[in-house]
Amino acid sequence: MEARMNLLGNPVATKIWKHIVAASKAVEDTTLPAATQELVKIRASQINGCGFCTDMHTKDAAHAGETAQRLNLIAAWREAKVFTEAERAALELAEQGTRIADAAGGVTDEAWANAAKHYDEDQLAALVSLIAVINAFNRGNVIIQQPAGDYQVGMFG
Repeated sequence: MEARMNLLGNPVATKIWKHIVAASKAVEDTTLPAATQELVKIRASQINGCGFCTDMHTKDAAHAGETAQRLNLIAAWREAKVFTEAERAALELAEQGTRIADAAGGVTDEAWANAAKHYDEDQLAALVSLIAVINAFNRGNVIIQQPAGDYQVGMFG
């Protein structure tokens, strides 16, 4: 299985995607907890059916010390006791922010208020940006059918 196109080998795609990568790096440098960032990236990637990003972020999270139990329960986080209230709020915001087309009202006031109880304004800005960025990565990879399974931790620098 091969991708429909090599985004890193096309000059137009490379020019565009370097900005999305830079946005992702900017989020990484915020005070939003790294574990929360990975949980959000994994959950959005699961929802979007992005195998490449799901593979990448589960491997990165495991490498950073995330437990197999928590990684295995992300898709069922509502029923799992292994996530903090703050993480649960971030996962809810990620789900609603990813499923915008499925919800007539977009992200609910309740989901936003719950996230705001756990994160300061800068962290909320990072969380909103992270959800937008991972959705961009997911959509690009799904459109080109980027295969999953070969990602190695650190391969992108």
